[in-house]
Amino acid sequence: MPLRIEDYALIGDCHTAALVGVDGSIDWLCLPQFDSQSMFGALLGTEDHGRWLLAPADAVLSTSRAYDGPTFNLVTRWETADGEVEVTDLMPHGNKRADLVRRVRGIRGSVTMHQEVRIRFGYANAMPWVRQVAHKGGPALIAIAGPDAVILRGPAMKAIDHAHACDFTVSAGETVDIQLTWYKSYRPPPPAVDIDAAIERTTAWWTDWAAPLQNTGPYRDQVLRSILVLRALTLETTGGIVAAATTSLPEQWGGVRNWDYRFVWLRDASATLEVLASRGFTSEALAWRGWLLRAIAGDPADIQIMYGLAGERMLVEHIVDSLPGYDGAAPVRRGNAAFGQYQGDIFGEVMIALQKSREAGIEEDRFSWPLQRALMQFVAENWQRPDHGMWEIRGPKRHFTHSRAMLWAAVDCGVRGIEEHGLDGPLDEWRALRQRIRDDIEEHGFDRRRNSYTQYYGSEGVDATLLQLAQIGYLKHDDPRMLGTVAAIENELMRDGVLLRYRTETGVDKLPPGEHQFLACSFWLVEQYALSGRVEDAMALMDRLVGFCSDLGLLSEEYDTGQGRQAGNTPQALSHLGLVRAAGAIAFATGEQSEPKLATVSKKAQR
Repeated sequence: MPLRIEDYALIGDCHTAALVGVDGSIDWLCLPQFDSQSMFGALLGTEDHGRWLLAPADAVLSTSRAYDGPTFNLVTRWETADGEVEVTDLMPHGNKRADLVRRVRGIRGSVTMHQEVRIRFGYANAMPWVRQVAHKGGPALIAIAGPDAVILRGPAMKAIDHAHACDFTVSAGETVDIQLTWYKSYRPPPPAVDIDAAIERTTAWWTDWAAPLQNTGPYRDQVLRSILVLRALTLETTGGIVAAATTSLPEQWGGVRNWDYRFVWLRDASATLEVLASRGFTSEALAWRGWLLRAIAGDPADIQIMYGLAGERMLVEHIVDSLPGYDGAAPVRRGNAAFGQYQGDIFGEVMIALQKSREAGIEEDRFSWPLQRALMQFVAENWQRPDHGMWEIRGPKRHFTHSRAMLWAAVDCGVRGIEEHGLDGPLDEWRALRQRIRDDIEEHGFDRRRNSYTQYYGSEGVDATLLQLAQIGYLKHDDPRMLGTVAAIENELMRDGVLLRYRTETGVDKLPPGEHQFLACSFWLVEQYALSGRVEDAMALMDRLVGFCSDLGLLSEEYDTGQGRQAGNTPQALSHLGLVRAAGAIAFATGEQSEPKLATVSKKAQR
């Protein structure tokens, strides 16, 4: 049985990531990219589905772990009756290949370490052919199956029941290095890593990248780690930003709400760009804008809500029968059928991100503004279409109020591009369109009896996405309609002080009811509280939410307050984005920051 989700640490090289358990077992690793097939898949099954265990062989008296400063170099320290040992796990940055390093260092006395490796390529569909070789510098293990191969260098191991294992002793002052390298099976194994140089280079790279983030106001440690997570989830070669590092971690224990998040959602990636651009990371913002322009180039009618890491369009969903699921939560999915959905809100997300890029000083090129004009033309012709909504509802299309408001935001950003940045476009036409969309929302998406906006036109319930109405500048945070909507959300969606996305028991998504509280939504509520004058409420909720972080500052998608544990895919970009925004709102509300860095509000457009 896998560990609790919060018991896993993330290590990564900005190409892929591994999850390392507090027990020393790497239970999830896909090489060479985030969306590759797993070679260690115990997270979604058992040890027989692949893992790499490295831990003391004898009883452990205490365990502690931490990242080495603003990096993803994980340092785990174990104490046994005979001594103390430290293991540093990392994926070296800048190698231009897929490596994973585990350095064991004796601290006190002597500790016998146990290593066990079960390699299962192709989501545990492919048992590799394994052989031991005498490679340069010592023994090595080579495993091959189809196109995949790895070489594992370190202490000699013995084959035991479709696994390889060994014990070795480390005394104070001694170091034992182990390294795993993925390569294409039809090529020779690459040379060994210079581990000292790799650790030094990787530490320096992460530290230098994070340097501008050292003074970030309240909740600065959580904000720093959150922004580092966003960088770690960004594929360096293409600029694509995955929504999470995992697939099929359940939103409902034992249920079917298990999705693959190892793709680039325009929504999540756009919000990540906002965060990075607002903090001066222009090179990352440029890389993402380049990815975006390549991905959505062509007919705006073909725009998707998500793409592959390089902009691939076909993300066909299928069941991975070889993995039984996290604690039996099946099915495990590869791909995501939602790529074929129409969601109107993404036009707003994209236009807001590009507006934020302009505000950060990134100039439009000869392609970017014409593409935005094409998007505006599509919005003008299609803004009245029903859609599946932000939550990828698998039921019938509806006129979701949030989607309609995001279309309003798209047009608002187009207007602002002309008014504030001198770009060319049909200003009067877009202003009129912006007003038509607003009038439509006010007529059909607002319940005057309850003084609240609704989940979709004609419904009586609410949706946590409505908290974004003030974020996008559609309303002021203290507008009576916004406050009425907040009251309705608190009444209908609050569970144990934390928000659900929506009421799944209404059947709107055509799935079995039940899921846990959605962390991003509660961070949105913190932001709303802070910017509408409820600062004490904002700080109280924020303190509770950051308490849901793991000991390493990581957040998954949801939180089960009943069992006190994280749920859903991890680490979740949207959760960490929400944390950063919420912290910025509190900083502004308490006078520690001169303006809310992520404001997208157009004062002329508010009403």
